[in-house]
This record gives sequence, C-alpha cells and structure tokens, in this order.
Amino acid sequence: MRIAVEGCTHGELDIIYETIQEIEKVDGRKIDLLICCGDFQATRNLSDLECMAVPDKYKDICTFYKYYSGEKEAPVLTIFIGGNHEASNHLQELPYGGWVAPNIYYLGYAGVIQVAGIRIAGLSGIYKSQDWMQGHHEKPPYTFSTIRSVYHVRNLEVFRLKQLSGKIDIFLSHDWPAGITKYGDEDMLLKRKPFFRNDIENNILGSPPCMELLEHLYPSYWFSAHLHCKFAAIVPKKGEEACVTKFLALDKCLPKRKFLQVLEVHSQQGDPVQLSYDLEWLTILYLTNHLLSVKNSIHYMPGRHGSGRWIYTPTAKERQTVYEKFDSNLRIPLNFTRNVQPYNPSIDTQIEQPQLLINDQTTRFCQTLGIDDPSALLQIIANSKGHSRSGEMSMDMSSVEPMEISTLLDEENMLLSSFEDHSSKYLSGDVSPTNSSSKSNNGDDEHDDSVDVNTSESVLDDSIANSTTFVDSAFADDSEYYS
Repeated sequence: MRIAVEGCTHGELDIIYETIQEIEKVDGRKIDLLICCGDFQATRNLSDLECMAVPDKYKDICTFYKYYSGEKEAPVLTIFIGGNHEASNHLQELPYGGWVAPNIYYLGYAGVIQVAGIRIAGLSGIYKSQDWMQGHHEKPPYTFSTIRSVYHVRNLEVFRLKQLSGKIDIFLSHDWPAGITKYGDEDMLLKRKPFFRNDIENNILGSPPCMELLEHLYPSYWFSAHLHCKFAAIVPKKGEEACVTKFLALDKCLPKRKFLQVLEVHSQQGDPVQLSYDLEWLTILYLTNHLLSVKNSIHYMPGRHGSGRWIYTPTAKERQTVYEKFDSNLRIPLNFTRNVQPYNPSIDTQIEQPQLLINDQTTRFCQTLGIDDPSALLQIIANSKGHSRSGEMSMDMSSVEPMEISTLLDEENMLLSSFEDHSSKYLSGDVSPTNSSSKSNNGDDEHDDSVDVNTSESVLDDSIANSTTFVDSAFADDSEYYS
C-alpha cells in the first residue's frame, strides 16, 4: 500500500490533494491512503472557527468546509489526529473517532484502526503537565483557558494505549516524543532550528508520554508534526537492536517546505482499502470505561500498588465478548451525516454561539460497545447544575445508566503520576517563543511566514520538488524505507 504522510495540515486540503494527484501523475502509481499528523482544522463554519485557539488575525476558514458540505469529496481515503490548532468543538463530538466528512476519518482522542491489515494508532493533542491528569471537562462555549486545555493530552488515553499488545505498524502523534533528537542528526536540526538548543540541552523538547509509548510499543513507523521542520531518527529497541522504530517529523503545508512523505507499507494482498475497528482497542475501551472522567479535577490511573485490576490487555474471552457486540463485523460504518450548517462564502451569516453537540456516530458507537459518551456525561452534569440553580431536583438518577453513575461519582484515590512538567513555551502552543527575533513558528503565532498560503500553484510546484519521496531519503541508512 502506498501511503502519503502529511505534517501540519492547517486546513489546506485542496493544496494537499492536488499535490498528491500531481505525485501520482509523475510517479504513475496511485496513493491509497493519506495520513495527517494534526492541526487539521476541520472548521465547518464560522462558529467552529471561533473554537480554535489562535489569534483572530489568523482565523481562516480555509477549505475543509467544502468537503463537509459535499461541494468536494476527498480523492483519497484520509485519516488524521488532532493537534493544538483545531476546531475543538467539532472534534469533541467524536472522542472515539468518526467521519468528519465523506472519506475523511478522525482517530479521536486516541485510537487504533486497521486498513487492509495495516494497524495504525494515534494520539491527538499536545502534552501540557497541568492538564495531564484532568478529566475531559471542557465543553463549548470555551473560556480563555478551556479553549486551550481541551486539546491537551490526558493520562487516560496514554494508559489505554499502553494496554495494547501485538505489532503497531504506524503510530501518529502531533508532539515529538521527548528525547527523539538524540536518535537523529541533532546537529543538522540545530543548524536549521537554533532556538531548539536550550530545550534540547535541558531535555524538555517534546512529550514524555509519547516517548514512553514509543518505548513501550516500538511501532514500525512513528510520524509527528508540530515543530514545523523535517527530522528523521531511528530508535532501536533496548536489547533488540534488530527491532527499530523509524521516526519522521514533517513540516506544514507551505511553499519551500518538506511537508509530504510517500512510503510503501506491506499490506494484506487482496484486502480492500477500507477502515476497520481494531478488536483489541475496542476491548480496551470497553474494559476501561469506568476510568473515564469528565471532572475538572485530578484523575488517577490504576497502578501495580493499588487495589484491583491495573492491566487491561484483553484476554481472548474478553475480545470475543466485544466481537459479538459488533455482530462479528468490525468494518467501520460509512455513517457520516452533517449536523451543522456548513459555511457558505456567498452568504453573510451571523456567527452563532458554539454549543456542546451530541454526534450520532458517537451515540451509535457507544451504544454498540456499551460505553459512555463524554459529551453525554457533560450534558448530564450541565442539566444537573441548571436544575440546582432553579431549585428543582438536581438529577433524575433513574434515567442514568449504572456506568454513568459510577463514572460521575467515583472518587479517585491512587498515587500521583510520576510525569514532571516538561512543557516549554513553544511546544505548548499557548505562548509564543520568548525570543521574538526567532521565527520558531511553534506557538500560536505560527502563520507569520511571509508567504501567501492561498497561492496554491506555488505550493504545488514546490511540493513536487520538496516531497521527500522525490528528493532526499528521510532515513539515509534504511534503503528499504522507499520501494
């Protein structure tokens, strides 16, 4: 299977799809799948645009709305994770993943799917220590604080990913794993990005949870974005030098940038290029549903010194139980429907206040698997508070499922997480680099490149020249990376 990997998308779907089509013409071979590593910006309308944590001058509707409205359809099957510049209200409707448009699939807060036998896992968002142990408490309309914390990685998703067994072919994260630079050409990186030096020397560049996952799972490939540069590394598994993870970070979609990588991955011959649920991941979600929290408070994960179960790698019997819930059919249904009015550039529409919406895809998925929808739990809490203020009964508990009650009322009492604060200003996405003379483009002020991002022809021409398939090998000592 030929797979194209994109760094930061920043809403430029038209340009990226045109680039892929040009590559296919040059190479004479079809690309089967596009993977995007965050900052996708799935803005359906101007209300969604208000839910992006960027300064107003950088709020651009871009081109996703055309694919949401049906004006266009993605020419290649596309999957993506979230970053730190997203229409967070839209993605929050799909915490376990789902279609954001026909042929465009979001992996959720964390997710694992299979495509023609290729196992792809992903983790959305960026790491920020102060929100690491929080529940998913944010909901639109967001405050100045929650519009940022909503995309911060939580310990629940990382805990779930650590329960996986078996081989992961591709892993996606927006953040780089912490310490990854020592496995590649760090000197060359610092020549291009000298403002990384302080964080590298202080070992605070990147996400500690991502590196923990890499060293736990050792996927064949790990792709990231966020820092807006191309960087390759090879991470050998400790004690098994023959087993390595090939890491590649890519740039954002702009002229003169290396934002696209094309690779070949061996898939199961004869299998159609369609998305399927991963049975083990479904079972992990089912077994750990009681760990879900939507509270604005510290939330602990089970550990070996606590009481009760702390390893949730499923048994064969547990997998079979979940398999039967899906009637032995794990193909992801093509059940996309629009639930908001898409942007229409010819109509001067009023921006509506963003609200918490329940997505039918999530409802059906949760009902089938027997787990809770975080948005539904947030609505229960909101209705409860509304009733309390009006002097009515705070909540009719008879209408709430037992799983919901336990999720809402369970008190966490385990040991504090060992992760330290490894955040840095330009990694957080919340604050621009302190050195204003450095053009790091890693914070919110990441659109200050002096180029016209709408000049698609220049981007297209430069992308053909800079596509890493056609120029330099990302892994110079790995000739099998390109076929």
